Amino acid sequence: MFSFLRPGQTAARPSIAEVADLVAQERMVLLDVREVAEAKASGIAKGARLIPLSVLGLKADPKHPDCELPHGLPIAVYCASGGRSGMAADALTRLGYGPVYNLGGLRDWAAGGGQVVAY
Repeated sequence: MFSFLRPGQTAARPSIAEVADLVAQERMVLLDVREVAEAKASGIAKGARLIPLSVLGLKADPKHPDCELPHGLPIAVYCASGGRSGMAADALTRLGYGPVYNLGGLRDWAAGGGQVVAY
């Protein structure tokens, strides 16, 4: 009836520390779906791949030659505030990726102890 999860979030979300650890071990993909200019202005989460939401459909489609995301690994997605990452999580789920977690915004990442690096 009611969902208390953020849009695009289908399971209990791992902590930022857990995500950072899994990404460092290459057991999870961390995906930033903001635009390049935003990443240049405010940095990017350490270990994240930048694929703007505007091109995610091509870069995540396993049938497309420019697909940049591996299947078989969980994906954690963030943007500036959580809206675009929710849309991205829904799109990735429809493309057969999973589990997919919406982490919210870059501020949520930093507030949870995640490291932010220059892009």
